[in-house]
Amino acid sequence: MTEEEAKRRFMMLNLVRLSGLLFVMAGATNVAGKWLPDLSPWLGTLLMLTGAMDFFFAPALLKKYWRKPEK
Repeated sequence: MTEEEAKRRFMMLNLVRLSGLLFVMAGATNVAGKWLPDLSPWLGTLLMLTGAMDFFFAPALLKKYWRKPEK
């Protein structure tokens, strides 16, 4: 793996984690009734669960995908 590819992958992992965190924050804002209050709390709960799964599991899935041998 080249240094440029390693930098790209590191940036991708951090962006995936950041997007998960943003989903959790948007969900918490919705549950509190500050953002789209007519869709609260079910949309907020869905966003928070999606964000948590994205934050914890998506980087592991990306690492697993990157370790696969290319055909």
